[in-house]
Amino acid sequence: NLHGMIRIQATKVGEDTTVSNIIKLVKEASSTNAPISRLADRVSLVFVPIVIGISIISCIVWLISGQSLEFALNIAISVLVIACPCALGLATPVAIMVGTGAGAKHGILIKSAESLETLHLVDTVVLDKTGTITYGKPVVTDVISFTNNDDLLKIAGSLEKNSEHPLSTAILKKIEEEKIDTLDVSDFKAIPGKGICGKILKKEYICGNLKFLTENNINVNNEISLVVDNLQDNAKTVLYVADKSSIIGIIAVKDVVKPSSYLMIKNLNRMGIDSVMITGDNKYVANSIAREVGIKNVVSEVLPDDKEKEVRKLQADGKKVAFVGDGINDSPALAKADVGIAIGNGTDIAIESADVVLMKNDLMEVITSIKLSKKVISNIKMNLFWAFFYNSVGICIASGILYPKFGITLSPMVGALAMSLSSVCVVTNALRINKFKVKYEEERKMEKKIYEKNVYIEGMSCNHCKMSVEKALKSIDGVENVDVNLGDKKASITSTKSINNDEIKKVIEDIGFEVKDII
Repeated sequence: NLHGMIRIQATKVGEDTTVSNIIKLVKEASSTNAPISRLADRVSLVFVPIVIGISIISCIVWLISGQSLEFALNIAISVLVIACPCALGLATPVAIMVGTGAGAKHGILIKSAESLETLHLVDTVVLDKTGTITYGKPVVTDVISFTNNDDLLKIAGSLEKNSEHPLSTAILKKIEEEKIDTLDVSDFKAIPGKGICGKILKKEYICGNLKFLTENNINVNNEISLVVDNLQDNAKTVLYVADKSSIIGIIAVKDVVKPSSYLMIKNLNRMGIDSVMITGDNKYVANSIAREVGIKNVVSEVLPDDKEKEVRKLQADGKKVAFVGDGINDSPALAKADVGIAIGNGTDIAIESADVVLMKNDLMEVITSIKLSKKVISNIKMNLFWAFFYNSVGICIASGILYPKFGITLSPMVGALAMSLSSVCVVTNALRINKFKVKYEEERKMEKKIYEKNVYIEGMSCNHCKMSVEKALKSIDGVENVDVNLGDKKASITSTKSINNDEIKKVIEDIGFEVKDII
C-alpha cells in the first residue's frame, strides 16, 4: 500500500493462507532435490583398499622372490606414500571453492557446490516474465480517445489515484508528467482482476479490462477491437475507460523488456539450451514479449503454483531445469527446479528459495553462471584425470616394476615429494579458474546496438492512419518498435541497424502521407 489506509478482513488464517501454501510448496520441493554424488567420493571407496592391497601384495611378492625384509617393506611403504589420495581429495573441493569465488567476482552468489555442479547439466531455462525478462515497471505508451472528450487521462487518473495497482502507478506517473489535475471521486470501488469504478462530477465512470466492460453491458465495436488487437500484438496491456453507456477511450500500458533479455536468449540458443517463458499475463501480451526476445515456448495465464507444476512436467520429461524468477509466487518453482536462479532485486523468499542469486540483476549472468559451471566441471575432470594418471604411474614405479630390468626403485622420501607435488599441481590447476572471464562483453556492446529516429508525418488524422503508418514502418528491415503519436504527428522508430531516410520516406509516401522531417 503506497498511499492511504488499508482495511483488512482475514478470510483465511494459519495453514489455509496463500503464504502458508507457498511455504509448504517450497519445503516439499526442497526435500525432493536429489543429492549430487561426486566422482571422487565414489572412486575413494575402492581406491584406498586397492592401494593397501597392492602394497601388501608387493611386499609379499618381493619377499617370495628372495629380497630382504627391508627391501620389501621399503617397496610397501613407497606404494602407500605415493598413492596418498590427497590429489583426488583436492580435485573437486578446491575447484568448487575457486569457482564460487570467481562467481562472486561477477556478482553471482552461488549458495552450494551442488548447484554449481548441476548448472553445467542444465538443458532448459524457464523464465518468469514480469520483473525478470521485463523490468516489472509498466509505463503508459498510448492514450487513444474515441470521443471529442479531451479529459480521458483526467478521468482515468482521478479513478486510479484511489488504487494501488501497478498499472495505476503508470497512469498516475503519466498525468504527473502531463501536469493534469485530478478530480474528486465518490462511491469508489475496486473489483480485483477486473477494474475500478466511481462517480466524477455525479457521473459514473469505469476503468478496467474487457471482462469488466462486458459485465457492465458496454459493447466494444469492431473499430475499437482492431485498435486493441494491434496494441496487444505489441505486448501492451489495454485499459478501457468508459461511462455507463459507451467507451470514452483506451490507455495502453507496457512493461519494458530488459536489454539483456534478448542477448541472453540468443546465447542460450547458441549453447543448445531451450528457453521457456512462464507468466500469469494473457496470451497476447505473453506471445508478443516472447517474439520480441526470441523465446519459442510460452506458458501463459498460469497461477502461482502452476509454475512449480510446469517445472515438474519438464523434469518428468528428463529435462535438467533452471528456473529464473524474482517474486514470491516464483519461490515454489525456484525450489523445485534443479537449479533456482533469483534476481537480486527480487523478494526475500525468492532469494531464500534459490540456489543462485544474480546480484547485478542482469540476465546475461545466467549465461555466465552456466559457462562458469562448465569451466569448473572441466577443471575438476582435468584434475581427476591427472590424479589418476599420477597414481597409476607412481604406484607401478613404487611397487618395483622397473627394478628387475633397470634396477630402479622409489624411496618413500621421493614418493612423499612426488605426492606433495601432485597436490600442488591440482591446486594450481584449480586456481586457473580465477582467470575465467565473460567472453560476450563485446557482443553485449555491439550485437544489439539501438538506433532511434523521429519521423514527422503530415496527413495523419485517425487511428486507421496511425495503424497504417505503424504497419508501413515495421515492414522496414531492422525496425523493432514503432510508436505513433497523432497529436504530435510523429512516429518514433527503434531499430537494430541504421536505416536510410530515403527508405523511410518511400514507405510513408507509398501509403499516401507526406514526411515533413526525420530527426
